[in-house]
Amino acid sequence: MNRNTEYPIDWSWHDAQGFGRLVNVSGTMTSLGGSIATERVARATAAAMPRFARIHEMQARASEVIARLTGAEAGFLTASASAGITLAVAGCITGMDPARAEALPMDPGPRRHVAVQMGHLCEYGAPVSQAIALAGAGVRIVGQSTLAKDYQLEAALDETCAAALYVVSHHVVDYGMIPLETFIEIAHARGVPVIVDAASEYDLTGLLARGADIAIYSGHKFLGGPTSGIVAGARDLVRAAYLQNIGIGRGMKIGKESIAGAIAAMEQWMERDHEAVRAEETRALQMWQAAIADLPGITPIRIPDPTGNPLERLQVWIDPGVAGASAAQFAEAFGRNDPPLVIRGHEVEKGYLQLDPCNLMQGQAELVRDALVKVLSDGAAAAARIDPRAALAAARNGGTQAYLDWPG
Repeated sequence: MNRNTEYPIDWSWHDAQGFGRLVNVSGTMTSLGGSIATERVARATAAAMPRFARIHEMQARASEVIARLTGAEAGFLTASASAGITLAVAGCITGMDPARAEALPMDPGPRRHVAVQMGHLCEYGAPVSQAIALAGAGVRIVGQSTLAKDYQLEAALDETCAAALYVVSHHVVDYGMIPLETFIEIAHARGVPVIVDAASEYDLTGLLARGADIAIYSGHKFLGGPTSGIVAGARDLVRAAYLQNIGIGRGMKIGKESIAGAIAAMEQWMERDHEAVRAEETRALQMWQAAIADLPGITPIRIPDPTGNPLERLQVWIDPGVAGASAAQFAEAFGRNDPPLVIRGHEVEKGYLQLDPCNLMQGQAELVRDALVKVLSDGAAAAARIDPRAALAAARNGGTQAYLDWPG
């Protein structure tokens, strides 16, 4: 493969900075930078940097845009969706009392628990439980890992419970959990507000419309903004969460450049031709599927996103006895390709890997097609030589291992 001319891809930034090239077919992953910003968003971000601005004034503007984007009464921007969880929980504990906000996390007071279904206590790069604990709150687990019952949630929502958290993510158990509408109904009957973690979701209006008090989104995943989190919802709870910037939120603050870029990204999202974007993603999926459909031991199937986002991925089932290597070994082999393909390998132990087209740059769909054929056919022998246990461990533990190995 001619690295410079075969595909119309601009690698100049990576090469000039000495950073490794890569093609992201894993989705909106924080470890890869979240998403790709457009020139419009990049210009808005850069334009703010050489200027002073009143942060509260910019946040007020952001609140107006968030309200239009989500249907919320108000909103603000913070460092990340994870920070948004912590601040929303803290706001439910303290209300608008600045002294109580300053007392966190050491002294949250008696009303300090957050009810969460056990199946929603996922790991998204860090534990959900830790985002709650950073506010000084205690996690009150509801049900078991595969089944939560209404009466168990009711029992958890006593006078010491400040909030209930509901997680919408492919990371969580997708069966046996209390449905969102029922979860909200039970919590509201006990006077407990519901926070929904929807960091990587397309649906920016439905969760609040269905009764959630606060919905939290990532600004740098599907929206394609700078690193940021969006906290949207009822005005009193949003104000209480924003108040936490005088306390634990200080370390989670967002700068003028990211506020400006996030505003531009949100406005762009409301003007986006979503059908055209989806059509291009579908074209890539169809091309990839056709390219590898006849390879021995390989079964590519298009599957919908498990949380209902309007997108599909290519799930590639691999029969190691026929294909010559396991899904984990092929996932590692894709990472050794030139340039590396970062695939979605979080469930390779089940015998498949996934390809997500939502973050492709110009020319990369064709590059991925050719790399798929190369690695899954001609590269099968090389993949078979990869230690299968090490490949599986890398797929499962790679995110943590990168921190253990740093600096590289």
